[in-house]
Amino acid sequence: MTTGTSHTWDANLYATHAAFVPALGAPVLELLAPQPGERILDLGCGDGVLTAKLVAAGATVVGIDPDKAMVAAALEKGIDARLGDARQLGFDQEFDAVFSNAALHWVGAPALVTAGVARALKPGGRYVGEFGGHGNIAAIRVALRAVLAARGYRTDPQETSYYPTAEGFRAVLEAGGFQIESCAIIPRPTPIPSGMTAWLNTFRGGFIDSAGVPPAKRAQVIEDVRALLRPVLADEGGNWIADYVRIRFAATLSA
Repeated sequence: MTTGTSHTWDANLYATHAAFVPALGAPVLELLAPQPGERILDLGCGDGVLTAKLVAAGATVVGIDPDKAMVAAALEKGIDARLGDARQLGFDQEFDAVFSNAALHWVGAPALVTAGVARALKPGGRYVGEFGGHGNIAAIRVALRAVLAARGYRTDPQETSYYPTAEGFRAVLEAGGFQIESCAIIPRPTPIPSGMTAWLNTFRGGFIDSAGVPPAKRAQVIEDVRALLRPVLADEGGNWIADYVRIRFAATLSA
């Protein structure tokens, strides 16, 4: 699920190889505990799979995402999905809750996002979500950078995604006017049913392209990354388990 990033998504590829993302969203949905009649903003709604569960709970939901293909996929599910940037929210005290799953690490600009969420919420509104935390997919990130460097491709010296510590994100929320109910790092080794090649194409294809890798060379780069990762992320049966680490949080806007 995405928000204000330059990454372009293929909705069909996402549905095929990233279905585990919304499937693993049940705990954060339980933390949100949506109620019938509530108005909820889904920040980074993606293709609307989790958004539909909020609607099924009886809430009135608006989903935003910057990716046209994802918004189109959500609209096909009957979701009130709109193109939008999480860093430029234009809502004013409209929502009882803001929900976000697997999106905030793509966005960055945490102070801007938090300020927009605070404006969008009614006094006392809830902000609940989960996203990549400090150490998320660290082995994959290191392996990809190592392969790109070894083959002479460019890489950004800074991390391109936002993976804070719990303490760091808690400070952002508190500075934005929120009272913290919970904010914790959760290690979550995650099986990758489609395998590492599909994962890299789905979630790091844009990163590989931005490094200047020609389309004809992408398969070799991905195979080199797989070779580095196989001893640590593939089990004896050849099944891949990614080293996911999440931050899960619940906060209330000070009245």
